[in-house]
Amino acid sequence: MASPVLYLGVDGGATRCRGRLRDASGAVLAEAEGPAANAYVGFDTAVAVVRDVIARCLSDMKDTTCVSLGLGLAGISSPADSARFAAALPGFADVRVANDATTACLGAHAGADGGLLIAGTGSAGIARVAGREAIISGRGFLLGDDGSAARVGADALRAALRAHDGLQPHSALTRDIMAHFGDDPVAMTRWALTARPGDYGAFAPRVLEAAARGDVVALPIVEAATRAIGALAAAITALGAARIAMVGGLGAAIRPYLPPELNAQLREPLFDPTDGAVLLAGGKLPDVGKPAP
Repeated sequence: MASPVLYLGVDGGATRCRGRLRDASGAVLAEAEGPAANAYVGFDTAVAVVRDVIARCLSDMKDTTCVSLGLGLAGISSPADSARFAAALPGFADVRVANDATTACLGAHAGADGGLLIAGTGSAGIARVAGREAIISGRGFLLGDDGSAARVGADALRAALRAHDGLQPHSALTRDIMAHFGDDPVAMTRWALTARPGDYGAFAPRVLEAAARGDVVALPIVEAATRAIGALAAAITALGAARIAMVGGLGAAIRPYLPPELNAQLREPLFDPTDGAVLLAGGKLPDVGKPAP
């Protein structure tokens, strides 16, 4: 088998999947994007999406034995999960699979020690310190994801139904959400039977916009999300991570609501999760110098 000279990183999240191909010097050769690739929600679907993104990055290259793959995937929670996914992608020089929190943290600190808050469709924290890695929370939509877009959206939908049933007062937000479903609670409950985390997360922007207007239902939902993010940050700090970054589609939108001391602690990611997957594959990234503490 040929030594790898190309490094392909894939970031498969609950909203979309991104791939980036770099050569041995770190130069970008190709990029591609696809739909969600959450191994927990749908393993076979995730494999199909990842295969398609890989194929488009490689332009259907016939001999892939010179390519090393690094995959950061939502829903990967054990070495067995990693091995199962890697086995579905034969023919490469190497295939390394990790949770997407791991690759996001690798990218955020260019492979150096640090911590990461993930506030996207899902949520999690991760600390990588002195060769040890700990993932905090990230237990999925049913058992975790506090402080995530999916949880914010779900809490808003629950509030809208409670308001419709007279269990709490209506607000502009709850009326807006009920109108989305034609003011029909049965339509909402039927929708929920097949809704995925990303479907709930799609309502998060409405909640944040309503909170900015002082909506009495939206504000407590957003405040609960900020408390959850703060708890993750405290746990990461307790594990010894000095440099903490935040990533995810909800991150920038919710930062104005975070406590000032937490905002002051956060640093900008140096690279994105897709480049973190390139590092996982053994590739190189452009030199950014020593990360600021």
